[in-house]
Amino acid sequence: MIQKGMKLHDLPHSRKLTKGQKSADFISKWGGSWHFISLLAIILIVWMTLNVVLVIKYKWDPYPFILLNLFLSFLAAFQAPVILMSQNRESERDRKRSLYDYEINRKAEREIENMQEDLNEIKRMIRSLKRK
Repeated sequence: MIQKGMKLHDLPHSRKLTKGQKSADFISKWGGSWHFISLLAIILIVWMTLNVVLVIKYKWDPYPFILLNLFLSFLAAFQAPVILMSQNRESERDRKRSLYDYEINRKAEREIENMQEDLNEIKRMIRSLKRK
């Protein structure tokens, strides 16, 4: 039952997170940030520059971008399921918030109904006083 002054993170089912859930939330939060995008862009530019320079200068690797392609494929294959896990957790939190909001709205509705009954009773009392 929700008590007065409780916040969503105080609800009992919101407290117990597994290590996997915590890491999924962290990776999703960090992987979707501008810091990650900037860092990835810098790494890719450095990698491409080094590969092109090394191919031209030292005939180092005739196919310089195959390893880069493998790296990016691995990153996408690893990051996508983690982001999906985090999105599932977010929708679970949204459902809990909706339930919390619904319970608060129901309580407010009951209180308004009680107030309306009291107002109606006061109106009846005033009418009966006016008749006397």
